[in-house]
Amino acid sequence: MAEREKEIKKASWVGILGNAFLSVLKISAGFISGSLAVVADGVDSSSDIITSVITLITARILTRPPNKKYPYGYDKADTIATKLLSFIIFFAGAQLLIATVRKLMVGGNIQFPGKLAIYVTAVSIVGKLLLSLQQLRAGRKTSSSMLIANSKNMQNDVIISGSVLLGLIFIYVFKMPILDTITALLVSLWVMRAGYRIFRETSLELMDGTKDCTIYEKIFDAIDAVEGAHHPHRVRARNIGHKVMIAIDLEVDGEQTLREAHEIAHKVEDSIKSRIDNVFDVTIHIEPLGDKKEEKALGITKSNL
Repeated sequence: MAEREKEIKKASWVGILGNAFLSVLKISAGFISGSLAVVADGVDSSSDIITSVITLITARILTRPPNKKYPYGYDKADTIATKLLSFIIFFAGAQLLIATVRKLMVGGNIQFPGKLAIYVTAVSIVGKLLLSLQQLRAGRKTSSSMLIANSKNMQNDVIISGSVLLGLIFIYVFKMPILDTITALLVSLWVMRAGYRIFRETSLELMDGTKDCTIYEKIFDAIDAVEGAHHPHRVRARNIGHKVMIAIDLEVDGEQTLREAHEIAHKVEDSIKSRIDNVFDVTIHIEPLGDKKEEKALGITKSNL
């Protein structure tokens, strides 16, 4: 956990410093050159500073040990922080949308952007690409949904900066400065879309869903490999941060001793952990073979895979 916190903090500081530099560079260049699209791109980068700060704070929360109030620990703080990031990203996009729509409605003379905007945007594309790769590497290494979401956001930023650069080039080719405002409008819509997608993905985890439904096939294969384990049902898998919690109802021969049934449950747990990474815990409810007790229809069976 200490090593994971260290990696997340390191990635967060890189994100804060990198985005701060790019944000100041783009906003300054946007105002100097008179490009609203570049200013919008800079504002988007400034929102990335906030997301990195949230990631840094959350890294401290994740290391807290379980207690009476949070017996499963604090790993879901990762998911909650990612949800908060989605709101920040969406809000930044909405603010840009309002500003660009207002400018289009007001009309009037639109300033022709200076070439400085093109040079700074090109530098931004390279910088954002490097930051995105660094966040993705750290996110995969630590299994942090926050860092992976941050990486995806920065990948979107590369596309955004690319579209801004393309728009600036078109402005000079077609001599139509209004294209700068239209590009800013499209950028704002893209940012809002990115925020919504992250919000939707984190909702899955908070609703105790799972992104990878093939996990159930792995669970049933693991149980089939254990002799004496029968009719697994009400199988449930959910994420707690970067870990997986699994619950299973399992039938064994009713004539077996408690010790023998317990040994089968242990073998099932070991078999599952050998096939699935980052398992937090496996809870197994043992029932006698052929038990017909009617139960609430929760979880997955082989018949509804």
